[in-house]
Amino acid sequence: MSFTDLGLSPKVLSAIEAAGYTEATPIQAEAIPVAITGRDVLGIAQTGTGKTASFVLPILTRLEKGRARARMPRSLILAPTRELAAQVAESFEKYGTNHKLTLALLIGGVSFADQTRKLDRGVDVLIATPGRLLDHFQRGKVLLTGVEILVIDEADRMLDMGFIPDIEKICKLLSPRRQTLFFSATMPNEIKRLVASFLKDPVRVEVARQASVASTIEQKFMKVPSDPRLKRQAFRELLKTQDVQNAIIFCNRKRDVAVLNKSLQKHGFNSGELHGDMEQRARMATLDNFRNNKITYLVASDVAARGLDVPEVSHVFNFDIPYQAEDYVHRIGRTGRAGREGYAATLVTPADSKALRAIESMAQMKSSWIGEEVGGNAAPASSGSGASGSSSSRGRAAGASRGEGAGGRGRGGRGRKPADRNNRRSNDGKPASGVNQKAETQADTQPPRSNDGKPASGVNQKAETQADTQPPVQTVDAKENIAKRSDAKPDAKPSGAKRTDKNERKSESKPRNERSNQKGSGNKKSAPVTGLGDHVPDFMKRR
Repeated sequence: MSFTDLGLSPKVLSAIEAAGYTEATPIQAEAIPVAITGRDVLGIAQTGTGKTASFVLPILTRLEKGRARARMPRSLILAPTRELAAQVAESFEKYGTNHKLTLALLIGGVSFADQTRKLDRGVDVLIATPGRLLDHFQRGKVLLTGVEILVIDEADRMLDMGFIPDIEKICKLLSPRRQTLFFSATMPNEIKRLVASFLKDPVRVEVARQASVASTIEQKFMKVPSDPRLKRQAFRELLKTQDVQNAIIFCNRKRDVAVLNKSLQKHGFNSGELHGDMEQRARMATLDNFRNNKITYLVASDVAARGLDVPEVSHVFNFDIPYQAEDYVHRIGRTGRAGREGYAATLVTPADSKALRAIESMAQMKSSWIGEEVGGNAAPASSGSGASGSSSSRGRAAGASRGEGAGGRGRGGRGRKPADRNNRRSNDGKPASGVNQKAETQADTQPPRSNDGKPASGVNQKAETQADTQPPVQTVDAKENIAKRSDAKPDAKPSGAKRTDKNERKSESKPRNERSNQKGSGNKKSAPVTGLGDHVPDFMKRR
């Protein structure tokens, strides 16, 4: 269908013609006429079908009348990522060349002051990520009661990123008379609940089955080892076999993005990286270099999986299979856009079988595998993974060798008692082959026992040596020891003084344990301090 049949204004049609477009895509042909009338739209379409123009073109047509007021935008477009928001802003600039509409982009990584100055002058189109928009609202820099059109783009991606509570908070700040355009590639239950809450009698526009892949994309899978180094090696071999014009390589983690990019650059590949931890200026510079073909391979996290429109991406590689099956559709949707042919390859380790089955079930397809000529010698799923598989085989071999003679897991040692295992000897007195040498050594170092369980006489040489080296113990009568200790004390009574207290003599003659029992028996009367007898110094007497 031609754009002239969709009810767009002459200014918009002129900009479309200048951009080189004549025919509308299916999602544009069905969504634009409804959006121009002011009704809510629920659009479901696979990525790369022109969803952005489906709401940009009718918004430009509707905003030709009227003007914006300070801090009160007339339309609001919410996007999940900075890159997607910037891309939507580029679409408004491209198709709004004949309009005098003002635009503001509220994303993270940019100064608040510049964004506030634009809001103070008044904007017709406000494009924002949910977090930065709420920051401005809480500071009192923007009012949302004047919003006439609300667009929620890539709603399922916002669900994955945890933005749904922010979306609900923003929708409650808007006027209930607004128009809502809601676009998503999939419809999870949470998205259905959001649609039921904030859309009024929407027109459902669904041009393709949910989570489907464009038929122009050739999909391949390749088995690789789990070992990271071997996996990167197999991936480089795959890249050498492909005629790549430019490619996006997806990893699940930001750390793996940096590691893979460094590995590719080390081996002579023209690559760059893109992930969420980079500064906004660096991210935009990397994207510009990729669009201008200064970078051939863009290693990215899922931040680049949604909405990025680089029309002529020839290849997409999933270095890591995505955690969610829906992300697979968005990743490979970066190629084969606008009816072009594309190629997508996914690396599969032995641990990725469950995720692979989920992708096959969702996309209703059967996996097509790359032949064994590329990385296939180290990648069969049944052979184990890399170093872990080799270690397990070594462990099995070691276990089998131990079991032959030592009573381990092997067949030869079952049922044998430990004593028999340790005392097996050949005819010449040496340990038999296969016997556990450690057990033999321990058995040799232990002294033999007699029938009554005690060590045999004259065997424990260590104990005898220690006994020989120790000096003989001199036995002294207990009373003599007590007398010597009392004489040795400096504060004892003078020599020649007789002990006259009977209680003191009894306590000294009793064993120590009996004295302790007597002390704790409950008699709290303490014995008088006597020890000095009648010879008390003059300074101790009371005056």
